[in-house]
Amino acid sequence: MSAMVKPGVDVLLQDPSKYLGSYSVGLITNPTGITGGLTPTIDAFHMHPDIGLKAIFGPEHGAMGDAQDALPIGHYVDGATGLPVQSLYGEVMKPTAEMLDGVEALVFDIQDVGARFYTYTSTLTYALDSASEHGVPFFVLDRPNPINGVNVEGNILEPGFASFIGLHPIPIRHGLTIGELALLINEGIGAELEVVRMEGWRRGKWFDETGLTWVQPSPNISTLETATVYPGTCFFEGVNVSEGRGTTRPFEYIGAPWIDGRRWAEELNGLGLGGGVFRTCHFIPYFSKYSGERCGGVQVHVTNRKNFRPVEAALHMLASAIDLWPEDFEWLPPGRDGRRHFDLLAGTDRTRESLSRGVLVEAMINSWSDGLPAYEERREECLLYSVGGD
Repeated sequence: MSAMVKPGVDVLLQDPSKYLGSYSVGLITNPTGITGGLTPTIDAFHMHPDIGLKAIFGPEHGAMGDAQDALPIGHYVDGATGLPVQSLYGEVMKPTAEMLDGVEALVFDIQDVGARFYTYTSTLTYALDSASEHGVPFFVLDRPNPINGVNVEGNILEPGFASFIGLHPIPIRHGLTIGELALLINEGIGAELEVVRMEGWRRGKWFDETGLTWVQPSPNISTLETATVYPGTCFFEGVNVSEGRGTTRPFEYIGAPWIDGRRWAEELNGLGLGGGVFRTCHFIPYFSKYSGERCGGVQVHVTNRKNFRPVEAALHMLASAIDLWPEDFEWLPPGRDGRRHFDLLAGTDRTRESLSRGVLVEAMINSWSDGLPAYEERREECLLYSVGGD
């Protein structure tokens, strides 16, 4: 294996004063905030004589990562450090002046998964905005894009569909590290931002090529395999098909009580999609959709991740489910704001409308090409790492 990648936290800890000086620090983190030696960033900061850690902030799922999706998180005091843990997912979504009392710098150390609708990107955005408002320097401790920093896939989010599960006009699979994403987001905010770069990471590396230990970034992204399919299969959150929540393989098991898994697998495998195979499976979710009911469906197996296109694969899954079970398949209804969850995930209502009309998936993908060149130009300006080296 190649030499281990050194994440941004390890680089900072080599000489904290170089970056943080004598600032009192607020740390935005969760269980993925760890050193290469598996020490939580909270503990590493708290124990370091040259770092004045004053407050901890947690995103969705909490600073300890133990809450399921969409559950509001409260404030509390960390028993190990005695420090206040402030929630950025609940009544308050970004650091307030009161939360920042005594905090002179904000540090962000959270592992992203490389998909537009992962909410840590929105927490990053709101925190950058707060830092700009209050004149607080902001540091991002960079981490790998686990599904590599080369591949870009999906449509550009349209302005009318911005939400907490997608705020920015970027593709679903954006091909950036969290630090590079911060640079891109900050173009429209103007916070005093510094990205503490990794050492040893190359754009083409997947997480299992970094030498780092995988810690699940949220309760339903338990493995790198899950993260690989997630940019596509997350679409199933917006329809009456289980995305596998409440099972041991969320976002890999996809099904419903009315689905014939053998028929679906045969249909999907007949498409000859590159890099993936669909296996018939059955599962009983213990929470979320169809809790306690036996579902038929498929498990998505990635056989060649370099060729696998998760967004394309998921669109074919949706198109075939609509074609095979038109009387059973449904889009979930609009929420209180009048917008459908599927459309917010897709960043447009055109994907849903095209699928409903039977438009070919290839035609939908081709229609995305107009917006991608402008994004690629913006992305190029934010890249901190090359394909061949640091």
